[in-house]
Amino acid sequence: MVSQDLLDILRCPACVRNGPEAGLLDLVKETWLVCRDCQRKYPIRDDIPVMLIEEGDKWRDVAVEDLPEPGPLVG
Repeated sequence: MVSQDLLDILRCPACVRNGPEAGLLDLVKETWLVCRDCQRKYPIRDDIPVMLIEEGDKWRDVAVEDLPEPGPLVG
């Protein structure tokens, strides 16, 4: 489980440059972070948020209810 302290400081890497309140994230399904501004979705794998813009882009058009369970980190 990702700590609340970490969740409080994480921001969407694509939106954070727009200001201190930009890029706020919501935890959904306990395994996804969703940006309130751009709707990029970042998976949490093995309790580690994968905060790569490219990863968020993959899931941008997927509805929250259709997000799969993220697989484990590989590598």
